[in-house]
Amino acid sequence: MCGAGGNIARGALLTLLLLLGPLVVVLDRLDAVGELTLFVLAAVALIPLSWLIGEATDNLARHTGPGIGGFLNATFGNAPELIIAIIAVSGGLAAIVRASLVGSIASNLLLVLGFTLLVGQRGSIDRPSAYISLGLVGFTTVVALAAAAPGFQGDPDRRSLARLSLPVAVLLLVVGVTVTRYALRRQWQLFRPAEPEGTGWSLPAALVVLGAATIATAFVSETLVGALQTFAYTAHLSEFFVAFVIVAIVGNATEHGSAVLLARRGRVKLATEIPLASSAQIAGLVIPLVALISWGLTPLALSFRPIELAAMALAAALPALVLRTGRTTRLGGAILLAAYSALAVAAYLSGDP
Repeated sequence: MCGAGGNIARGALLTLLLLLGPLVVVLDRLDAVGELTLFVLAAVALIPLSWLIGEATDNLARHTGPGIGGFLNATFGNAPELIIAIIAVSGGLAAIVRASLVGSIASNLLLVLGFTLLVGQRGSIDRPSAYISLGLVGFTTVVALAAAAPGFQGDPDRRSLARLSLPVAVLLLVVGVTVTRYALRRQWQLFRPAEPEGTGWSLPAALVVLGAATIATAFVSETLVGALQTFAYTAHLSEFFVAFVIVAIVGNATEHGSAVLLARRGRVKLATEIPLASSAQIAGLVIPLVALISWGLTPLALSFRPIELAAMALAAALPALVLRTGRTTRLGGAILLAAYSALAVAAYLSGDP
């Protein structure tokens, strides 16, 4: 009885916290509170939304399999990042866009995956699927170097670099779509003989909840990022550090929460698919899409800084080593978290260009 009472109380608390999301958006539109207060409220509001997306993903994966379930979670989770990046591009914040996108890849593959391996139960992963995702991130790193190298000297946002980035973005998008299509077809073929697990939510219900929670997350994330500049100024942090670390972590809040939640439940294969699929989508789909869409606003040059290229390379290579056996280990999680901590320190010390 106590257990049932505890579950009811926990459910009621989460329901109340879910109402915090709309409240935060209303407070932001009415300018009813200060930005620091708004920042804290928005951060808290993302917690129950992460839980709800994790629940929807867990139930969705029972119908589609862990690979497609992780892909859909990553897709819905990356939608706010795409929206935020386009808004930032329209405001001429090119350096912040580049830093936040690379920071998202690093936080997914080092921070989120690290926590997932560290706190989750032991289990096996889909190693071919993991290496497909990591390979796409590695390919993006190499191709982006061609567009970024001329920007190491002079203005990294000059129009000639934006023009050079255009064919690079097209190539990345073509490869990203091709790889994603192959990965989804492979996952569907692997899972097709199986039956849906358990008696959870129906497939339409899981999709509706996932979509609604993602829309709410997009609004709350926009509010939180809008309050970040005040936070950065108050904390005396560089814009690069705020974009690379804080905005990236906030933008991936849903993936962070749902992956760790699922890992704790023993859904290790699904939990690891979420950060891997999310990073692959950012590298192969979100980055080129933002670059192409920016030509209707303010052309964005893919002139990543050396520290950003190094971060992408590390984020692709280190998880490949940690996951080479196809089994999860707490040591591997600790290694990824240590690497992310080192990157965060490097971002703090490097400051703005």
